[in-house]
Amino acid sequence: MKNFTSRMEAVQSPIIPVVGELIKNSPGTISLGQGVVSYSPPPEAIELLPQFLAEPTNHLYKAVEGIPPLLTVLAAKLQSFNGIEINDENRIVVTAGSNMGFMNAILAITSVGDEIILNTPYYFNHEMAIIMAGCRPVLVETDENYQLRADAIAQAITPKTRAVVTISPNNPTGAVYSKSLLEQVNQICRDRGIYHISDEAYEYFTYNGVKHTSPGAFPGSSEYTISLYSLSKAYGFASWRIGYMVIPKHLLVAVKKVQDTNLICPPVVSQYAALGALQAKQEYLSKNIEAIAQVRELVLESLNRLEGLCTIAPADGAFYFFLKVNTQIDSFELVKRLIQEHQVAVIPGTTFGMNHGCYLRVAYGALQKETAKEGIERLLRGLKKIVSTSFLCVLCALCGSFPSCALAHLYTKLV
Repeated sequence: MKNFTSRMEAVQSPIIPVVGELIKNSPGTISLGQGVVSYSPPPEAIELLPQFLAEPTNHLYKAVEGIPPLLTVLAAKLQSFNGIEINDENRIVVTAGSNMGFMNAILAITSVGDEIILNTPYYFNHEMAIIMAGCRPVLVETDENYQLRADAIAQAITPKTRAVVTISPNNPTGAVYSKSLLEQVNQICRDRGIYHISDEAYEYFTYNGVKHTSPGAFPGSSEYTISLYSLSKAYGFASWRIGYMVIPKHLLVAVKKVQDTNLICPPVVSQYAALGALQAKQEYLSKNIEAIAQVRELVLESLNRLEGLCTIAPADGAFYFFLKVNTQIDSFELVKRLIQEHQVAVIPGTTFGMNHGCYLRVAYGALQKETAKEGIERLLRGLKKIVSTSFLCVLCALCGSFPSCALAHLYTKLV
């Protein structure tokens, strides 16, 4: 058969399955890779499933934008937690996860060749979706603490720009953007006539008294702000595939065209489970997030022992730390060696657009304290040994006075 060229050749391969295969080939590996939580949905989610089964028409297609009871509950949540009022200017659309919400948005607002601004490091599925849509991601560097640089964003806008994407709390860095910074970016979008896509999948995961801000709540922002949410993280809903988006009313027809083509409607059984989950008591969220906060402290305390070997920026949100490793080793090669030699997995920074320097994303949301402690200890030992050995080999090669392998072996036994 003739070998046709596909647009997918320009899209990076998803990193999670690649790392997953490496883990599979190294039994006993502790994963600090995938961004999931360890806990299950609340009982209220499962308790509502008999209602789904009791109604025969639930096995048929339902409304593209979601079932009415769920839309009602989501509107109340958006008002109380995010400060976003659902009115004549905006609409809620339930999606099969917030990744679908992002793809819906990109296809609804762009034409082939348009540009979308991503702040680096970016979330890899965002970059992939933009390229799939035939558009171009324009990358803007964040500052040394991975905070937004509003002036750089403004300078990157061209006549082809259709949106600026922000993620707060951030994946992969754990940074939380201040209300002031988000207001600046949102105002730039208003002034330049483009959209502000705000990914808020980690909205509940903030620490040290830091508060989450939803740009969709800013006065007058409904007309150009697209807000994305997910139940995957906070409600342990990863496999149920339920997210939702708040969009300007004028985008509803376009978004429904996209969603009807790709999905028809979000899985109705999952929507019933989501309806139940959102009625869980506040203690469900507070208890589980507090447990993650305790793991976070343990992980941070251990990572701080890498001073001099790694740089760790402040991370007051999500469940990630983003390490800059002081080495010339390729980040994916480092990940492979950590898995194969030290049985601990992390995600390479290259998949988040960090191609200059060695960066690693460390995820701790899926771990209990005991597993987290062992996983981080393996990471520390592995980084010290691999990076130190690499440094000595380079030094000895430059010097030429010592047998580098023997010296490296002796040094790594000491560290």
